[in-house]
Amino acid sequence: MTKTVFIDGAVGTTGLEIADRLFGREEFAMVRLPDEKRKDLAARREAINDSDFVILCLPDDAAREAVALVDNDRTRIIDASTAHRTAEGWAYGFAEFRDGQRDAIAAARFVSNPGCYPTGFLALIAPLIARGLLPADWPYVMNAVSGYSGGGKALIERFAQEPDLGFRSYGLNFDHKHLPEMKTYAGLSHDVIFAPSVIRAFRGMLVDVPFHLGAMGSVRAEQLLAELSSFYAGSKIVSVQGRGDLTELLISENDAPTDRLELFVCGNAEGYHARLIARLDNLGKGASGAAVQNLNIMAGLDETAGLQL
Repeated sequence: MTKTVFIDGAVGTTGLEIADRLFGREEFAMVRLPDEKRKDLAARREAINDSDFVILCLPDDAAREAVALVDNDRTRIIDASTAHRTAEGWAYGFAEFRDGQRDAIAAARFVSNPGCYPTGFLALIAPLIARGLLPADWPYVMNAVSGYSGGGKALIERFAQEPDLGFRSYGLNFDHKHLPEMKTYAGLSHDVIFAPSVIRAFRGMLVDVPFHLGAMGSVRAEQLLAELSSFYAGSKIVSVQGRGDLTELLISENDAPTDRLELFVCGNAEGYHARLIARLDNLGKGASGAAVQNLNIMAGLDETAGLQL
């Protein structure tokens, strides 16, 4: 049976990419509002309550407002904002990062899409903590660079207007909206020391977590690689590889969209130094691709349908 889907915030970057992934799929019928009605409260309320699934691509306050408009017990919500990432009653929409999460998403009425940076961090760290290879009480550090599309329209316009702008470091006050979900879902005792930056590329992301494993205990890089490889074995979306002949990881200014998530474990010869690195598309597995994957899971479909793999 065809299910109806309404994207609230459909003209933003994330909403447009979700629509691209759903285009032509017979399993879903899109509910759309004319441009003049997109911000009309009554029109949005009607569209939300008439739809089987609603995907929120809105600022946090607007997302909370949209959820409050639901007045039935049937409509199911996927929220791509930060508003409900750690909220009670919401399933965290990252199917791969821990055992049982896919089933939780399938059964949930309310699902919160993960943040792009936390997707990389949790994919690398959460399984290793859950299996006892890394400690939960360590002060973790994460360096990351992202394409400027992750900053929305304002940052996209800034990079267009400032042609000499190549690199922007931010979050210098150690306060970032992604910190709570990383701490919560990795089960950490401390907030992550997070150093995010933006580069002159529209899309793409590298999340880099360095370790002095020798100071942490007896675990070595090859053990982390083996555990991650085993944990994600068989995934069509997540792949894992070791250092091998790897000498560099790149983000190109005009990379094509992808919904893949690539994980790398790099260690020195003795294995007591390591860098765990995730490469993903901040608009793909970091946003729109994850939303479509969650929609597929909630609708009981092949979770990779419509994804760009």
